[in-house]
Amino acid sequence: MSKQTSREKPGVPSGSFVLTVTDLNNLGCGVARLPDENGEENGLVVFIRGAVTGDVVETELIKVTPSYAVGRLVRVVTPSPTRAAEDFCTAPEACGGCVYRHLTYEAELESKHRRVMQAFRQAGLADVTVLPPLSTGVTRGYRNKGMYPVRNGKTGIETGFFAQKSHNLIKCAACSLQPPVFAEIVEAVCRFFRDKHIRAYDETTGEGILRHIYLRTTADGEVLVCLVINSKGLPGGRRTQDDLVSVLLGRFPNIIGVSLNVNQKNTNVVLGDSFIRLYGQPYMEDRLCGLRFRISAESFYQVNHDAAELLYRTAAARAGLTGRENLWDLYCGAGTIGLSMAGPDLPPDRRAATVTGVEIVPQAVECAKKNAQINADLGLLPPGIARFFCADAGDPSSLFKPADDGVVPAPDVVVIDPPRKGTTPELIRELSRRGYGKVVYVSCDPETLARDCAVFRAEGYTVGDAQPVDLFPRTGHVEMVVLMSRDKE
Repeated sequence: MSKQTSREKPGVPSGSFVLTVTDLNNLGCGVARLPDENGEENGLVVFIRGAVTGDVVETELIKVTPSYAVGRLVRVVTPSPTRAAEDFCTAPEACGGCVYRHLTYEAELESKHRRVMQAFRQAGLADVTVLPPLSTGVTRGYRNKGMYPVRNGKTGIETGFFAQKSHNLIKCAACSLQPPVFAEIVEAVCRFFRDKHIRAYDETTGEGILRHIYLRTTADGEVLVCLVINSKGLPGGRRTQDDLVSVLLGRFPNIIGVSLNVNQKNTNVVLGDSFIRLYGQPYMEDRLCGLRFRISAESFYQVNHDAAELLYRTAAARAGLTGRENLWDLYCGAGTIGLSMAGPDLPPDRRAATVTGVEIVPQAVECAKKNAQINADLGLLPPGIARFFCADAGDPSSLFKPADDGVVPAPDVVVIDPPRKGTTPELIRELSRRGYGKVVYVSCDPETLARDCAVFRAEGYTVGDAQPVDLFPRTGHVEMVVLMSRDKE
């Protein structure tokens, strides 16, 4: 169904069209096609933000290229059965965070399922079974981390979120994905800075003080507050800093630490290298898979606690541990996946016997060592069960030297959880050369996962079922777990 509602310029489609949306991409844009010369919707692809599969919409073209067009949603002519009855979030849509905000959650999971299947088909692995995504079912307030940029507005400091692919601030402290207390703390901080006449950082001039408000919380509701500033302290010195702490603790007794992070560089990187502690602890401890993990402002930690437990248990099930295996955790970060596979949430005959973690970031390695020690001291892990080393897992030339030298046991099971770009062919070939027979791949990107799975297959591995896990409901992201296995040589 299509209807052009304004005249088309020769050779260039223009005006508005009534189109049927046939698909939805991972950016949350409905996919339709312009009418061809016969009037059928087989022409140029159009991406329409706010439209969902099955909608009939009127759209006005705002960008046209030789290969695609972008349309602005004018109105929904006939809503799809998968369109949500009410909008998921009150934030302006330009925020770009909840790309599936107009879709029912059931349809969102189906869309993510199709995306993973398509990635495997395009990688030549159409025979790999992609299972329906697992989910906790919680779609609101699940994020334990919030990062709020600030700007100078008409009435002083304002905060919100950057519009997609820009540094244009969308003024809105409330986010449906984050706990409500985050918005309350952000508003209190902004009010304090307005009252003190302290200005926000201006990235065009390099002047001003406050750059970001950065919050983290635990499953128990404890909160860390970190303010990123363009100076070595707040104007007014200690008195201003004490006043800030007093204001925050007076309203939010669950705050366990307040700090400043100094970032005076002209950069898009949020955090600088140094921290100034104003109150309490510079870290928090969270419960995950029966263990305790210490998290500082700069530590990597999954933003969805309950879904992370679901992901790690799924990975442990794929590993098929029996209590006797030596597990290597590559790209281990703070050690959460590897340590969880040796922890008390699993029966003794389903745990790893030892854990060896490898990570390229030295601070993360130290954090992993500390986490292992904390849990050993609490009696949650056997003393000495885990060792962590600083190395680049993507460059295997010396990766397994600790095992070759007898410092740690060689792996029976390898877990890899690389960044979005995936792992390297060199690592896959080295795992194959050494005859390591079981590799559990945890991924946050379907396309790079499927690409790497094809390399594993070429090296003689059997690619098992792909299990998506929805760690980031209402967004375009999805995690996956796949077991690669072969007879150990």
